[in-house]
Amino acid sequence: MKKIILTMLVALPMSLFAQKFAHINSADIIQAMPEYTTAQTEMQTTAKQYEDELQRMQDELKTKMDDYEKNAATMVDAVKQRREQELQELNQRLQQYYENSQQELQKLQQQKMQVISEKVSKAIKEVGEAGGYIYVMDVTSGIPYISTTLSTDVTSQVKAKLGLK
Repeated sequence: MKKIILTMLVALPMSLFAQKFAHINSADIIQAMPEYTTAQTEMQTTAKQYEDELQRMQDELKTKMDDYEKNAATMVDAVKQRREQELQELNQRLQQYYENSQQELQKLQQQKMQVISEKVSKAIKEVGEAGGYIYVMDVTSGIPYISTTLSTDVTSQVKAKLGLK
């Protein structure tokens, strides 16, 4: 019985050395994907549209503010109050539009990146299973150290699985 336990204790560490580990650079993979480039272009186009509309609203506010300041001294109190209210409402709409546009951009980015991440994850899983790896770690995820001598870099294999160069 002691021999069996001793043999298991000696064999267990040896079996750990037989385990295979791999690592990837997901940022390198994602940036090589045409879907990422398309998503970035779409994000920039959408952001530009929001910026243009925001600039138009700011120009309108500035024009109305300049007009108000120029004519405020000669306005009747009722007209003056109505213009001030109008300026406040326009300013609030501008701020609300900015907040909404930022939220929409963030939502769009999350949607686009989720599709890309799922595709990359699937390819990583397939490469990991095909290679018999126990773990496939991402060097961009903040792991402080990954031994490149004890771990295989399978980034190129994942890229190949995705049809990338």
